[in-house]
Amino acid sequence: MLAARYDAVIAAHPGLAGRLRPLRDEVGRHAEAFGGVRSASPAASGSGSASGSPSGSASASPSGSARAAGPGDGTGVPGTEKEALAGLAAAERELADRRAGALLKMPGESARLLASVAAAGAAHVFLLTEGHG
Repeated sequence: MLAARYDAVIAAHPGLAGRLRPLRDEVGRHAEAFGGVRSASPAASGSGSASGSPSGSASASPSGSARAAGPGDGTGVPGTEKEALAGLAAAERELADRRAGALLKMPGESARLLASVAAAGAAHVFLLTEGHG
């Protein structure tokens, strides 16, 4: 799940926590809006990641897109902050694209919610890549 990826990057690169926590919290709210179970971020509760995800084509599971970690560190998080941010941006972009693609199959109110969340994901991509400064 995308929230778990944020949690892993925050744990591996604590210097990014202030920048990433608001995005991670919003990702949790998005999962909750689609019926997922939202948990607090580890910094707030000491727990793991959110366990729910949107259902159907809009699933938050980034399976198959985990990036390789630094040499032998076993975290699945890239060794540099820049690479970690790029990995999060790629996962956000892929999920936003899947959500946008699912819009045609959704009825009115669900489609509006999905469009809003897809747009938020696109904004996250910007903030993770070009919006810092």
